[in-house]
Amino acid sequence: MFGFIIKRLLAAIPLLLILSMISFFLIQVPPGDYADRVKSQAITMSGMSEQDAQQMADKYREDHGMNASLPVQYVRWIGNIVTKGDFGDSYTYNKPISQLIIDRLPMTLLIALMCHFGSTVVGTLLGIFVATRQYSIADTLVTIFAFIGMTTPRFVLALIMLYLLVFHFGSTNVAALFSPEYTMAPWSLAKFGNLLVHIWPVLLVAIFGGMAQNLRVMRSNMLDVMQAQYVETARAKGLSPMRVLFRHIVPNALHPMIMFQGVALPYMIAGELEIAIVFALPTVGPLIVQAMQDQDVFVVASFMLILATTLVIGNLIADITLALLDPRVRLS
Repeated sequence: MFGFIIKRLLAAIPLLLILSMISFFLIQVPPGDYADRVKSQAITMSGMSEQDAQQMADKYREDHGMNASLPVQYVRWIGNIVTKGDFGDSYTYNKPISQLIIDRLPMTLLIALMCHFGSTVVGTLLGIFVATRQYSIADTLVTIFAFIGMTTPRFVLALIMLYLLVFHFGSTNVAALFSPEYTMAPWSLAKFGNLLVHIWPVLLVAIFGGMAQNLRVMRSNMLDVMQAQYVETARAKGLSPMRVLFRHIVPNALHPMIMFQGVALPYMIAGELEIAIVFALPTVGPLIVQAMQDQDVFVVASFMLILATTLVIGNLIADITLALLDPRVRLS
């Protein structure tokens, strides 16, 4: 198993390099750069002449290495990450990107993991429930419920939730993670409880979409396993229905479910980003959108690289969990 993990980690290196190249070059496809924004601000906000503003923009490009070719800029950026752990500086915020990562990423991952855990548990349990009642009224209702969750964009659900909170319930702190008295307070159970009070709409919307995906996967897996020969043999031996269900059907139906979690974690992170943009939460989502608008290249590329890393880590964790669950995987 240790050798397998090492191989997967080594294989992830070229994958992450390719993904970082793609994201870095795609970000720079639109015309212009941040220096053009500097020029525009100098003209509109400072009343500077266009010629002086252009000279300022040219000097800004020279000082920040923007005149170099894209391959050279990429090599410098990725080289600093590998050798120094330096993601560069943000043009917009005028601070190291590593500081932005420290400020925004932990809360983003915490919310995404809570959404992921909730959607997995609820979706799995509902999948087991409806699979054992195929074609019943409960199965039909839950299937319709899951279809709505899978087909409705999460930003639409977030907009509906935002409308209800503001205009029907009179909420005033929808864009905050904590109450004012907990903003600068150290972490405690009270602060975590205050966080849940503020982000429950985000959790509800994200869990609804993720739960629908997990429910469909678990239901289809259960129905396939229930037709297997060894299940029929277990029933013929006189085992109780509950023993057949939780000893033979559910453990084998969980195999594809576990592998699905490797993709589901980045899916939940992406869902959190969408919802956070609608709610204007101080997490990674609004930061990436603002960086794209400002053409703050290194901010966007750095966070895209981190999100790609979560995909690789999620698949690795899924493989390890599957090996722990099924001895046949370890033997092979």
